[in-house]
Amino acid sequence: MSKLSLKVTNRSRKGLKGLPPSIKLPGDATVEDAKIAVAKATQYSDFNRIGIFDPATQKTLKDRKALLREQAEVVKRGELLVKDLGPQLGWRTVYIFEYLGPLLFHPLFLSLRPYLYPAVYPYVKAYVPAPNDELSFAQKAAFGMIMAHFVKRELETVFLHKFSANTMPAAYIFRNSFFYWAFAGLLGALEVYAPFAPAARPGVSALDYVGFALYLLGEVANFDVHYYLAHLRKPGETARKIPRGHGFGLVTCPNYMFEIIAWIGIILVTRSPALTVFISIGTYYMFIWAWGKEKAYRKQFGDKYKKKRSVVLPGLL
Repeated sequence: MSKLSLKVTNRSRKGLKGLPPSIKLPGDATVEDAKIAVAKATQYSDFNRIGIFDPATQKTLKDRKALLREQAEVVKRGELLVKDLGPQLGWRTVYIFEYLGPLLFHPLFLSLRPYLYPAVYPYVKAYVPAPNDELSFAQKAAFGMIMAHFVKRELETVFLHKFSANTMPAAYIFRNSFFYWAFAGLLGALEVYAPFAPAARPGVSALDYVGFALYLLGEVANFDVHYYLAHLRKPGETARKIPRGHGFGLVTCPNYMFEIIAWIGIILVTRSPALTVFISIGTYYMFIWAWGKEKAYRKQFGDKYKKKRSVVLPGLL
């Protein structure tokens, strides 16, 4: 297989110091191989700092295992755009930190319940129902459901998920984590465990059982999709495959669909406005990411791929 000789050009004005005019790579070189070669030439100890970009679209080549010879514009122009992305953090570390917020806030507010809310109630009693001093069944169930959800997320991150990129800029961790820490963590826990919250109602209703069923369905099916995707490519394979079954016949990203179903189940049990806002914002972003995935499938696989009208929820989004 013939070698690749590619011109390398700084994408930013500041640029990489010591960047050679070109690099030579094996014919089966991947995006990650190019990162390593550029880092070595510019004396960067962490090759993950090197961003590789398409010379035509100037968009980053995110999949580190993608073959350079399959990048049409890279081959056509014989060029790579490169940039120093700054200090990096592993994606696995980022996700672990993101999901840690709710796992900390929910036990915290549950333990503070006897002290925090009696002090607050005199100021809000004109706007909320009379408090229920005992933790309701819905509140106990909510704690178990939410904690189990994020423990599952953490375990999948550590043991299951595979990432197309090794790292992300370290500064982004606070931006990415804010959503989970603020909405699912701080605001969700503050509201759900309040003795005057909708979840504080006594008894168990039929709607609660529907919520439990949706939650269980969503969590199990979401794990099934994640497990399937993690094993879609066999060891040593680099080519992308079209995922089939497991909900992929309905939408582009069934893992998002089942994630939403699980949260609908939690909301039916808790009747929580804060968690409704959380999953509404989350659904918006999942829709954007899923459309990006749909476009990538259409572009990469062409007629081999059956186009989807719905990317997250059948007939809706």
